[in-house]
Amino acid sequence: MPLTDLRPPSPGEWVEHSDDRRTLLLYGGPVTDPVETLNRHGWQDFGLLSTERALADAAEVRDAANRTHPVAAAPVDQAAADLVDRLGPNRLVALGGGRVIDTAKAVASVTGAEVAAIPTTLSGAPITGFHRLPAGRESEVSGFVRPSLVVGYADAMTSAPEPQLRATAMNALAHGADSLFTPLADDGSREIAVRGAGLIATSLDQPRDQRDRAALALGSLLCAIAVDRAGFALHHVLGQTTVRVLGVPHAETYAALLPRTMEEMRERSPEQFEALARALGTDADGLRERIDELGGRRRIGELGADRDRIGEVVEGAMARPELARMTPGEVERSDLAGILEAAW
Repeated sequence: MPLTDLRPPSPGEWVEHSDDRRTLLLYGGPVTDPVETLNRHGWQDFGLLSTERALADAAEVRDAANRTHPVAAAPVDQAAADLVDRLGPNRLVALGGGRVIDTAKAVASVTGAEVAAIPTTLSGAPITGFHRLPAGRESEVSGFVRPSLVVGYADAMTSAPEPQLRATAMNALAHGADSLFTPLADDGSREIAVRGAGLIATSLDQPRDQRDRAALALGSLLCAIAVDRAGFALHHVLGQTTVRVLGVPHAETYAALLPRTMEEMRERSPEQFEALARALGTDADGLRERIDELGGRRRIGELGADRDRIGEVVEGAMARPELARMTPGEVERSDLAGILEAAW
């Protein structure tokens, strides 16, 4: 079944899709029989990377693992470096949010392990081959890693409190939105992106107690698939650099930047800008306000960042080769500074 034909699973049902990169499963409900599901797909012998918080709803995965390795509350490159010598080429299951899954991917980039992901947030990490590398071990990396099996549970992926959920949903939306504008995008990746964006927006429009959580989870996964296929452009370059330089939270920063980075694309790629607006239920003139509304009207200045360091962020982003290579049109320092000022 084509990805764009996938429908959110009803309560107690699974949807499944396999392609040349992964097998993706999504369950409409809470974490249910994760070990049985892993076993059914050939995962009987594995090490587990997780956190106590993530294991609270899936203790049976710990019981089934041959060994459990807690992931430290540290940057991915350091957390992976701390674990890599304790983990061989055996299969790894990563249960948790983006940091946990990216740590497993980083470890596997050195050890050659195969990774399965059980995500507990809307992060794109279960889908993409983007991740940091273990600190000090970069010369040993054989390649970037994608999980070959993704087992998603809609309730676990969408369980964050509403303000945080909206921020992480904007991070998910940014994957699909940014992917629309790259030179690697094609009709297929763009159809997946706009389908995912529409599911995210429709779900967030619903009252929390009536929300189609499976639709929100599926939308985030589709947007991640789109960016995995087409790569990222201006938004991710600026967002990643802002987080690194200013030390601000990832999801909240992306939520603050996304209305402004997308507005910057309006004249650079009008056709894709309008396609995104339609997917979100608005028109080109209303897109910035629509994204701001969906994300909870975030501002970088609310995150405790130092405004005097905007220049450092701009210089860091301008130094990234992906900025010019993947973004339509020429990007000037003033463009980036204007986005940051508007997002403050």
